[in-house]
Amino acid sequence: MHGKDNNAVFRALDQSGQGVVAVRDILARLEGAGLDANDPRLDALTRELQRHSDGNHGAIDSISFDALVTAGQSLLERTVKEELVIPQFSKFADQVRDIFDKTKDNRSGSVASYIPQLARVAPDQFGVAVCTTDGQRLILGDATVPFSFQSSCKPILYSAALECHGADRVHAHVGREPSGQSFNELTLDKQGRPHNPMINAGAIMCSSLLQPEGAMADRFEHLSSLIETLAGGRRPGFDNAIYHSERDTADRNFALAHYMRERGAFPEGTDIFRTLDLYFAACSIQITAENMATIAATFANGGVCPPTGERVFKDDTVKNCLSMMYSCGLYDYSGEFAFRIGMPAKSGVCGAIFAVVPQVMGIAVWSPRIDELGNSVRGVEFFKRLVETFNFHNYDGMVDSRKLDPRRRRQTAESNATFSAIQAASRDDVDELKRLVACGYPLDRADYDGRTPLHLAAAEGHVEAVTYLLVQAVARNPIDRWGNTPLDDAIRHDHPDVADLLQQSGDENTSDTTDDEAANRQIH
Repeated sequence: MHGKDNNAVFRALDQSGQGVVAVRDILARLEGAGLDANDPRLDALTRELQRHSDGNHGAIDSISFDALVTAGQSLLERTVKEELVIPQFSKFADQVRDIFDKTKDNRSGSVASYIPQLARVAPDQFGVAVCTTDGQRLILGDATVPFSFQSSCKPILYSAALECHGADRVHAHVGREPSGQSFNELTLDKQGRPHNPMINAGAIMCSSLLQPEGAMADRFEHLSSLIETLAGGRRPGFDNAIYHSERDTADRNFALAHYMRERGAFPEGTDIFRTLDLYFAACSIQITAENMATIAATFANGGVCPPTGERVFKDDTVKNCLSMMYSCGLYDYSGEFAFRIGMPAKSGVCGAIFAVVPQVMGIAVWSPRIDELGNSVRGVEFFKRLVETFNFHNYDGMVDSRKLDPRRRRQTAESNATFSAIQAASRDDVDELKRLVACGYPLDRADYDGRTPLHLAAAEGHVEAVTYLLVQAVARNPIDRWGNTPLDDAIRHDHPDVADLLQQSGDENTSDTTDDEAANRQIH
C-alpha cells in the first residue's frame, strides 16, 4: 500500500473523524476478520503497532500510519476493504459456532477400541477449526487438544509419494479406484495393487515409496518436517504409546504387507518391516484440529501454506490428492459423503475429519466417537449442517444460489479471478498475484474495457508488479478499448522505470494480442 491507498484505509479506520486511530481498533479489526496477531505475515505490523502504542498513548496519526503500513502490509488493506476470502468473517464465525453448539448434543457412537490406546481417549471431546486461504482462523472447543493422526495422515503420505516420484511411478504400485471393501480388507485390484491410497494397503504402499534408501530416523524426520511446513511451521508431536499400541495390534496390516509382497506389488527391494514401521509412526504423529485445518487450507490454496506463503506441494499433487479424497476419503461412506456434502475429505478412527473447500478454506473436526464405518459421528453431522447453511458442496454453484454464501467461490468464477488480479496489480500486491498463479489463474485476462493487470501496474508505476507479470510471460502489449498498451500508460503517467522495463521486454510498437484474442480474454 502506498500514498492514497494508505489514506483511504486510514479514513476507513478513523470512524470518529478525529485524525487518529487507536492501536486497539486496528488490532480489533484484524481479529474480527479472523486474522491472528501471531500470524507470521503480520509480525512486522504488530511490532510497529506495539511500538506506536507504547510511545503515542495507543493512537496513530495519518503520517505515522502511512510510514507504518507502507512496508507492504496488504493484509490490513484487504481486511479494511473486506476483500479477504470471507469478507464478513464475524458473521460467518457466529453461524459456525451455532452449528458447533447444535452438533455438540450428539453423543452417539463410541471410541475406537481395536487399538487399546484409542479406547482410553475421553469420548466427549469436540473441536472444530477453520483456516481460509487468506489465513483467517476460527478455533472452537477442543481444537487445540492433540490427538494421533491415524488414517487422516494418508493424504499426506500419498502427496509426499507423488512429490518424490510423480503420478506415473506411484500409480504403477497403487490404484485410483474406490475398493468397495473395508479399509483394511485383504484384497487387491485386478493388477495386483492396492485399490487406492486412502485405504491401509495403499497407505502402506505410499510409505514404501518415501525415501526407501534412507535411514528410518531420516525418513520419519522428513515426514514430520513436511507436516510442520503444511501446518504453517507448527511442529507436530508424537505419541509413543499409540505407536506401540498400533504395532502390537497390527496383524491385519502385517498380513496386507505380506500379501502385497507375495503378489509383487511393492517396488523391488522394499523392506516391508521398515515400511510398516514408518506407516505406524505416521499414524502416531500428534496433531490438533487447529493445525489440521491449516494443512487442509494448504490443499485448498493449491499447495501453498496460507500463513507462510510457502509452496509445499505442486499443483498436480494437490489435484490428484483431492480427487482421491473426494472419491475414497471416508471409508465405506465415501460415496455418501461426496453425494450429500460434496467436499474432498479424509477421516480417521481417531475421530478426525478434515475437508477442503478449494480456493476458500480447510476445515477440521475432531470428536472421538465414531460410527460403525469408522467416521466421527459428530464430524459427519457437523459437515451435513455446514452445507445446509453454506453452499460449500462442490456442485452447489450449479444448482442453487439461494443459500447464504460468504463468497466461497471468490476466485472460482473467471470474472472474479480477473478482478482480483487487476486489483492486486493496481496496488503492487505481488503476494496476491503469486497466490492467483498458485491457484492456476491466468494473469493476462482483461476487464470490459480491455484493461489487463499489466495495464494497471504500468499506469500506477509499480515496478515490482510489472516485473513479476513479465516473468509470468503475460502478453506485453495488449490493447485496451481506447487503443492503449501498458507502455502507453507508463509513458502517459510519467513512469520511466516501468516504460524502460516494457521496452526491454519486447517490441513496444506491436501488440501481442489480436482483436479476436483480446475479445476472448475479456470477462463475460
